[in-house]
Amino acid sequence: MARLFGTDGVRGLANDHLTVELSVGLAQAAAIVLARETREHGRRPRAVVARDPRISGEFLAAAVSAGLASSGVDVLDAGVIPTPAAAFLTADIGADFGVMISASHNAAPDNGIKFFARGGRKLPDELEDEIELLLASPKLAPTGAGVGRISRFADAEDRYALHLLRTIPTKPDGTPALGGLRVVLDCANGAAAGVSPQVFTDAGAEVTVIGNEPDGLNINDGVGSTHLGRLRETVVALGADIGIAHDGDADRCLAVDADGNVVDGDQIMAIIAISMQQRGLLRENTLVATVMSNLGLKIAMRDAGITMHETKVGDRYVLAELNARGLALGGEQSGHVILTDYATTGDGILTGLHLASVMSDTGKTLRELADVMRVYPQVLINVRGVRKDDCADDEHVQAAVRRVVDTLGDTGRVLLRPSGTEPLVRVMVEAADHDSAQRYAEELADVVRESLAL
Repeated sequence: MARLFGTDGVRGLANDHLTVELSVGLAQAAAIVLARETREHGRRPRAVVARDPRISGEFLAAAVSAGLASSGVDVLDAGVIPTPAAAFLTADIGADFGVMISASHNAAPDNGIKFFARGGRKLPDELEDEIELLLASPKLAPTGAGVGRISRFADAEDRYALHLLRTIPTKPDGTPALGGLRVVLDCANGAAAGVSPQVFTDAGAEVTVIGNEPDGLNINDGVGSTHLGRLRETVVALGADIGIAHDGDADRCLAVDADGNVVDGDQIMAIIAISMQQRGLLRENTLVATVMSNLGLKIAMRDAGITMHETKVGDRYVLAELNARGLALGGEQSGHVILTDYATTGDGILTGLHLASVMSDTGKTLRELADVMRVYPQVLINVRGVRKDDCADDEHVQAAVRRVVDTLGDTGRVLLRPSGTEPLVRVMVEAADHDSAQRYAEELADVVRESLAL
């Protein structure tokens, strides 16, 4: 049977795969696993529950809260807030764990349940497996005064906003950190719609907001980090300095410069890494990124004297490496950027604030800052219906890869990797020009199809 937990919690079509019954069961199992130590010490467990604004989040959050309270856990209902806010609040109040109801950048019909352990940290695989295993086991069933209470976390958003503002202090002359900057925010009709405009305004920016009218059904619909067209048009039309796009649960940040050019997660990391290095804040002078990050990021970091360590694709692997080595900065091309001095997970609002802060501190435009990194053309082809696990060992495939690698030399890169969820191999080629990247990617894709056909 397939593992219930995916790369980022349990996701699926709400009221189909992700049902009320499953939500209650997951909450009851989590109450056993994640509050075990607290119960052993005779204390009453507490959990933070939050959601993004998609319509199904209302009944799923109610189901999760019911499952927790029926297991003797006191629930603090934080309402609609970003995923990183749920993680922060879990740590801030010393809760035993947190639960976020969200499907991130997915369309409104989908939803998901994500757990945070004490301290607001993502769960390791072994804890997720234990929760999944306990789904079919007897649950806790206290009675009388032993059942949990459900109360409103009234100042959840304010606590989080104040935390964000404290990470970018005012300038030495007392002026606001982002004073004078004209910022357009795209909140994806999602969880950032309330707090992100508030924070950027309080930081001194002149703010225009789009994608800030969530109705439960329009989350990520033509707006947000996966649909940048409207943001680009708005930034150019208003003559703004920067556009910042979140996704539905606001754990991502992509940006747009004054000319409407997209600045992706790799470029954002390059800008912030160099700024942190100059201020002595980049621990071990190292950035953590994934193998899918652009070759240009690696070259830019090398030229800046910064070590770049690569992990498997997925922000959880980046985070694990950051935590294991005590590092300060890492992330993904998609805009999951993790600043471990301030957050335990990717935080799109935090990232946007720090990116804008670099602009304000240096007096440079976003385009000038982004020019530190050349973005190499990158072509990705998904080859379906193949024996994906054989790609690393097939001599014909590997010989073809070596030929392309030798041809590209230092001007390009090849990456072949099997999908973790589908019967396909991802073929990625970077080169100095798009035509070369396209040609070599197609050549390698053809070899994979011929050599690994099912």
